[in-house]
Amino acid sequence: MERGKMAEAESLETAAEHERILREIESTDTACIGPTLRSVYDGEEHGRFMEKLETRIRNHDREIEKMCNFHYQGFVDSITELLKVRGEAQKLKNQVTDTNRKLQHEGKELVIAMEELKQCRLQQRNISATVDKLMLCLPVLEMYSKLRDQMKTKRHYPALKTLEHLEHTYLPQVSHYRFCKVMVDNIPKLREEIKDVSMSDLKDFLESIRKHSDKIGETAMKQAQQQRNLDNIVLQQPRIGSKRKSKKDAYTIFDTEIESTSPKSEQDSGILDVEDEEDDEEVPGAQDLVDFSPVYRCLHIYSVLGARETFENYYRKQRRKQARLVLQPPSNMHETLDGYRKYFNQIVGFFVVEDHILHTTQGLVNRAYIDELWEMALSKTIAALRTHSSYCSDPNLVLDLKNLIVLFADTLQVYGFPVNQLFDMLLEIRDQYSETLLKKWAGIFRNILDSDNYSPIPVTSEEMYKKVVGQFPFQDIELEKQPFPKKFPFSEFVPKVYNQIKEFIYACLKFSEDLHLSSTEVDDMIRKSTNLLLTRTLSNSLQNVIKRKNIGLTELVQIIINTTHLEKSCKYLEEFITNITNVLPETVHTTKLYGTTTFKDARHAAEEEIYTNLNQKIDQFLQLADYDWMTGDLGNKASDYLVDLIAFLRSTFAVFTHLPGKVAQTACMSACKHLATSLMQLLLEAEVRQLTLGALQQFNLDVRECEQFARSGPVPGFQEDTLQLAFIDLRQPQASPIMIASEWNTRLLLN
Repeated sequence: MERGKMAEAESLETAAEHERILREIESTDTACIGPTLRSVYDGEEHGRFMEKLETRIRNHDREIEKMCNFHYQGFVDSITELLKVRGEAQKLKNQVTDTNRKLQHEGKELVIAMEELKQCRLQQRNISATVDKLMLCLPVLEMYSKLRDQMKTKRHYPALKTLEHLEHTYLPQVSHYRFCKVMVDNIPKLREEIKDVSMSDLKDFLESIRKHSDKIGETAMKQAQQQRNLDNIVLQQPRIGSKRKSKKDAYTIFDTEIESTSPKSEQDSGILDVEDEEDDEEVPGAQDLVDFSPVYRCLHIYSVLGARETFENYYRKQRRKQARLVLQPPSNMHETLDGYRKYFNQIVGFFVVEDHILHTTQGLVNRAYIDELWEMALSKTIAALRTHSSYCSDPNLVLDLKNLIVLFADTLQVYGFPVNQLFDMLLEIRDQYSETLLKKWAGIFRNILDSDNYSPIPVTSEEMYKKVVGQFPFQDIELEKQPFPKKFPFSEFVPKVYNQIKEFIYACLKFSEDLHLSSTEVDDMIRKSTNLLLTRTLSNSLQNVIKRKNIGLTELVQIIINTTHLEKSCKYLEEFITNITNVLPETVHTTKLYGTTTFKDARHAAEEEIYTNLNQKIDQFLQLADYDWMTGDLGNKASDYLVDLIAFLRSTFAVFTHLPGKVAQTACMSACKHLATSLMQLLLEAEVRQLTLGALQQFNLDVRECEQFARSGPVPGFQEDTLQLAFIDLRQPQASPIMIASEWNTRLLLN
């Protein structure tokens, strides 16, 4: 029973489910009915469901049939009306077709015209769009064409500006066009091309100024020379001296602005052609010779491209290399002044260019860089000058070199470079100059002394007398009163040596010019150099002449007379130096001339040489003595050799009239003593073993001849019998002829 209830319950549930499915099928779209049917087949009661479905279909068919029966008459009426409408519709269709045919026939031309109008409208729109696009593209093409023209004419900086406008202003507006993409792709290449071309122009400029540095420097040094000459002229005027030309004035002659649109500013020549100008015409400014536009353009280009630091490093590196080349002197620079001049011109030209770059660019070079280059240049230049100037043996070349160094220093000082070390080095060269002067004057003195005749200067007219007095400060009232012809006491080498000493002083003074030395320093330099000339050069020359083997007594006497007058002239040399230096001798630390000592030493040497030569001459005459110590003849006159000797002494002492009295007296006394000593030695020689009264008589006559010579007063100034005392030993009792004879006879017996 329970099973019956359960089956009944399940049957009710199944029936309810089937009913739900049927309602869902009726209300659901046929596209979505699949899941519903699937749920039926998933169950076990699909047979019963089919039955219910069939039942539901039959119910619906009955309802459809009822509805059709209810509306059948209306349906028939509708079909009848529809058939009528179909006939009318066919007529209307025919009319519409006919009307359409007529309309198509009549509107065919209009359609064609409309098509043509449509095409025209389309073309018009296309043309308008094309014009608009071309209006956008034409400026791009024009700018690109302008860029090409600027690059072709080497206007690189304007080309770079054009490229910037093209890239940032024009190309973005038409960037979708293919040709614009090609341009955009070419822009980096164009930038590199501009960089390369501008760098090439810079290299050409650097090479050009390297080759023309000497011309630039020569022009700058000419300017400095002209300014210095002008300053000297102004200083000579009775007004305040003008100052040295300022650096600002030096730059006013050069226009530093670059006009990028000017054809001239785009020339990359580097060095402008300037014809040689006459000396009396104005020398062009050093900057006028140089076109700096390649540097400025390249600097601007690299700055715009963001590579300024690269450009600065490259420029400085290349200029340092050029500086080292410029500072390398040629090996034969010391041979000629032109070698030094070209060397200085190149250095000046280099630093004139760098100084101009410093003041006309913003940081391409800075003061530290310039100072570093100048320090290097200064050290190398001074070292080169020390080395090469040491080879100079010509004082004129050394003097010209000094003037060139001064001009070199003054030129660079105008541009603000410190040059004190150059002037310090000139003081070193001054010592070398003094040595070369001393060597030159040694030759001059040697030639003067070798060519002198060592005879008093004869004058036959007042004009000749004044000429000699004009050359040498000499005053002698007695000589002036004597009639012509007459003679000066000194020979020609006195005025010649005196004038050469003055020329030496002038030469020393020339070197001191423009060295910025005080008058005291100049005076001290001249006096020290003159002292060297007197105490070393002239003294050695005089000593060499005095010590010559073939020099005679006449020459020695004349040398003593000459040195006496030169000694007296030393005070005039002092006055001469004082006049040209304006430094009084009384000034503290003023060096004194040592000429007096020099001439005294030379005179003493000549005196000693006179004494020696007289004794040698006496010895030569005594060698001719030929005494026959065994003769039995009694002579009545002095020996011939002694007569000749006395005659020689008389003639010699006659020449001593112009010597200082003491010198002549000393020479005469020395000669007499030497003669007496020599005669005594003849008498007491070991070979004389025996002598006769005849020999003693002859010897006695010779002694008397000597005494007679002494009594005659060959040299004035001796007191009475003073000179005879030289022969007194020959008259001593132990030396009388009898005593000598007895002595010698005794010696003979003993032997």
